[in-house]
Amino acid sequence: MIIAQISDTHVSQNSADRTRRLEDFERTIDDINALEEQPDVIVHTGDIAHDGLPDEYAAAQAILAKASSPVFVLAGNRDNRKNLQQAFSSSGYFKANSEFIEYAINDFPIKLIMLDTLSSHSNKGDFCQKRAETLKQMVKAESAKPVVVFAHHPPFEAMECPDPFQFETQESMLRMRDALKAIDGLRAVFCGHVHRFDKGEVAGILATAMPSTATVLRKGIYPEGMQLRPVYQLHRFDPVLGFISETRIVEEKQPLRHHGLLQ
Repeated sequence: MIIAQISDTHVSQNSADRTRRLEDFERTIDDINALEEQPDVIVHTGDIAHDGLPDEYAAAQAILAKASSPVFVLAGNRDNRKNLQQAFSSSGYFKANSEFIEYAINDFPIKLIMLDTLSSHSNKGDFCQKRAETLKQMVKAESAKPVVVFAHHPPFEAMECPDPFQFETQESMLRMRDALKAIDGLRAVFCGHVHRFDKGEVAGILATAMPSTATVLRKGIYPEGMQLRPVYQLHRFDPVLGFISETRIVEEKQPLRHHGLLQ
């Protein structure tokens, strides 16, 4: 199974660089569509929109609708749950107006679990006891499958970041880690949020955070020729070796197609 991961597109209605963000997003989807071996799914690990506005989600939805593979989304700290739900709940994989955007996909050889780490108080993550219980219930269904978990905030010490802890409290991060450790078939945890590549572990299982798709917000040092080229992750699952991840560099810049969005 092949999973393409994108994250932190930060589609914006009001930012001066809003066209660049849309272009990075669209070019990334175009590049994924052009892969010789198509991914089974594309997962967006949050911060789809920058201000959580309906028009921002409409623009993101229009770009994601061009994807050749099924797309699944989750909420980041910049997202507005209500507006995200209204934009994407018609896809049927999560319910509109639910308290959290959290769900499991059981249609593939690997169970995909999407967690909600959005806090209502800050940009840092939260993982309450209610979410921990929901994760436990999601794991129980079709429990024989290997499991991969996606979340916006990385539940590990992100050593490449000025602030390595991305949760409001150590207690909430440890609660999430404990809930993940209880998953017998856990094979990987893939996250976003920190806008750069970083990695850690949960009970000896690889956990990573990927750079932002929006190049204007991407952190870290990139060669001059890379600065305008978005990157995304391809995660290939092998039953014996587990996940083998690859950072894909989007092809050289092509002229932006006319969106008619957020102009």
